[in-house]
Amino acid sequence: MSLDSDSSSYGGEYKNLKQISRERLLHEMLRSAKTGDSKSTWKVLIMDKLTVKIMSHSCKMADITDEGVSLVEDIYKRRQPLPTMDAIYFIQPTRENVIMFLSDMSGRKPLYRKAFVFFSSPIAKELVTEIKKDTQVLPRIGALREMNLEYFAIDSQGFITNNERALEELFGDEENNRKAVACLNVMATRIASVFASLREFPFVRFRAARSSLDATTMTTFHDLIPTKLAAGVWDCLMKYKKSVPNFPQTETCELLIIDRTIDQIAPVIHEWTYDAMCHDLLNMEGNKYVHQVPGKNGGPPERKDVLLEDHDPIWLELRHAHIADASERLHEKMTNFISKNKAAQIQHGSRGSGEMSTRDLQKMVQALPQYSEQIDKLSLHVEIAGKVNNIIRESGLRELGQLEQDLVFGDAGMKEVIKFLTTKEDTSRENKLRLLMILAAIYPEKFEGEKGLNLMKVAKLTDDDAIAINNLRVLGGEPDAKKTSTSGFGLKFDMHKVEKKRAVRKNRAEEETWQLSRFYPIIEELIEKVSKNELSKEDYPCLNDPSPSFHGTPYPGPVTQTPPAHSIRSRRTPTWARPRGSDDGYSSDSVLKHSSSDFKKMGQRIFIFIVGGATRSELRVCHKLTGKLKREVILGSSSIDDPAQFITKLKMLTMDQELSLDDLQI
Repeated sequence: MSLDSDSSSYGGEYKNLKQISRERLLHEMLRSAKTGDSKSTWKVLIMDKLTVKIMSHSCKMADITDEGVSLVEDIYKRRQPLPTMDAIYFIQPTRENVIMFLSDMSGRKPLYRKAFVFFSSPIAKELVTEIKKDTQVLPRIGALREMNLEYFAIDSQGFITNNERALEELFGDEENNRKAVACLNVMATRIASVFASLREFPFVRFRAARSSLDATTMTTFHDLIPTKLAAGVWDCLMKYKKSVPNFPQTETCELLIIDRTIDQIAPVIHEWTYDAMCHDLLNMEGNKYVHQVPGKNGGPPERKDVLLEDHDPIWLELRHAHIADASERLHEKMTNFISKNKAAQIQHGSRGSGEMSTRDLQKMVQALPQYSEQIDKLSLHVEIAGKVNNIIRESGLRELGQLEQDLVFGDAGMKEVIKFLTTKEDTSRENKLRLLMILAAIYPEKFEGEKGLNLMKVAKLTDDDAIAINNLRVLGGEPDAKKTSTSGFGLKFDMHKVEKKRAVRKNRAEEETWQLSRFYPIIEELIEKVSKNELSKEDYPCLNDPSPSFHGTPYPGPVTQTPPAHSIRSRRTPTWARPRGSDDGYSSDSVLKHSSSDFKKMGQRIFIFIVGGATRSELRVCHKLTGKLKREVILGSSSIDDPAQFITKLKMLTMDQELSLDDLQI
C-alpha cells in the first residue's frame, strides 16, 4: 500500500502546496477510481470529520463533481444503500473507521458495489490484517492505499495540522503528559504527510532544550517539545523513504521546528496589513465575511457570505498591503473603472472625483449589470476597508499601535504605558490586555507582587485577564521574578537600571517601513539565518547533519530585494500611515508575479513549523521572504490564530494547578 508512483505533483510545471494537494486529491484519488467498467459511472465519496476538512481546504464541490462524484456522505451517518454505485472512502486509518467500512461492505447486501479506500495517513498492520481477513469484503475492494495527506492547506505557502488545543495540551499540566504525547504523535504524522505530498526530504532542525545548553536548568516536558516533535517527524520520514515510491533518498529542503515560546509578542500585537486587520477587527468566521447586498427588484437588502481567499484577485493583491495602502489602491481601482466606462461616468454623475460610498457602488451594480462582477468585487473590498478604517478611527488604534511598536523597539517603556492607560480610559478592555501582554513579554518582572496588581487596577482588567498575562509569562519560562529573558529563548537583556528601556527588535535599516509596521516576527530573522546557513548549530541542532556541499550554492543567481510595491505617495495617504522610507515588500504582488518558471529557478524550499499556533504576520513574512531570498518559504503550525483566539487559548491553559488570583504572583 503506497502512493501511486506516477504522482501528478511532478509535472514539468511548478505547483504550490495548495495546487499539489488539490491535484493529488482530485487526480490521484478520485480519478484513479475510474477503472475498468466503472469509468462512466457516478460515485459516492465517503469521508470522516477530519478528511472532509482536508478536502474543503483544497477543493471546491464543483471540482469533486467534475471527477464523477454525485454524492458526498459522512461515514458516521446513516446512509442509503446504493448497491449499483461504487464508493470512494477517504478516511483516517482509525479502528472505528475500518469497522464502519467493513460493516458497509460486508454481508449479502453491501451498501455499495465496490469500494476504493484511501487512508489519509499510514495504517497500522493489524488493521490491514483485519481487512484482509474479511473474505466477503476483500473481492469488493477496488483499491486500498495510503494517501499520506493529512493537513489543511490554508494558503499557497501555509498548512496547519489542526491541533487546535496544542497550546493547552502541550504547555499545560506538566504532571499529565499522556495528552501531550498523543498530540505530538498526531502532529508529527501530519507534518510528515506534507513532505510525502511534495516529495521532499528535509534536513530536520529544531530549537534545542534550554537544559541541553545550560546545565543549571531543569529539563521539563515543555522545554523538550521541539526536540520530541523533530524526532517524531524523523521517524515518519524514515518510513516514507522505504514505502513511498519516488520519495527522495537524499535531502532536498530544510525544516526548522520551533514553538510559540520563541515569540510571545507576534500573536497579540496589532498587525496593520489588510488581511490581519480584517481577521482581527471584523467578526469573521475563518475566511468568511458576511455583508449586505441590494435586494432583487428593489426589495430589502440581502445577507451574502463571501470567502476572502485566493480565487479573489483583489484579495490576493491587497491582503499583505498596509491597510492605508490597500484603501488607497481600492480608491484608484474605482476611479480607473469609472474613467474607462462612460456608463459608469453617467451613473457617477456630477460627483467628479469625490469619494464614492458603498451605497453608490451598489446602485452602480444595479445600473450596469454587464459590469456587476467587477463592481461587486470592488464594492465588497471598498466596504470592508471602510469598516476597518472606521474601527481604527473609533477605537483610537493608531495611537495604541504606535505605543506597541515603540515598546517593542525600545522607544517607550513603563512610563508611556501608564500614561496611555490613565489618559485613554475609553480604550477597549481587550486592547488594554494586549498592551499589557506585550509589556509582560518585555518586562516580566514588572508583573510581580504589588506592581502587577497595581498595573491591573490601572488598566481595569479582570481576574480572567490576569490569568492570560500570567500564562503568557509562564509560557516563556518566566514564573521566576529574577529571570530577564523575554522570549523564553535567545533574547537576553541588560538589567543595569530598573527603568532602562529594552528593545526586543532591532530596526531593520535596509528596509523602509510604515510607521505602524516596523514590527516583524522573530521567524523573519530565523528564516534569513537558515537561508544563509548562519543559524547556531548549538541552539538549533540538525537531526541529519548537513553536508558542506548542501549550503554551497543554494540557488542560482544573485539575491535581489523584492521589487518595490505600488507607490503610495499621494496626497490621500493619511499621515499616520506614511512610511519612513521606501517600500518593504509588504505587498503580495511582488511574490505573486513569480511565474512557474521563476519558481523553477528558486533554491530549495524552507519549511518552518511553529508548535502552539502561528499568526497572520508570520504567514505574510513567508510570502515576503520567498521573493527576497529566492527560496519558497512554507509555514506550518498546529493552528493559525487571530489575537482573540490566542488569548482565549492562553486563558484555557492550565498550569500545574488550577489558578486563582491568589496564586498569580501579580
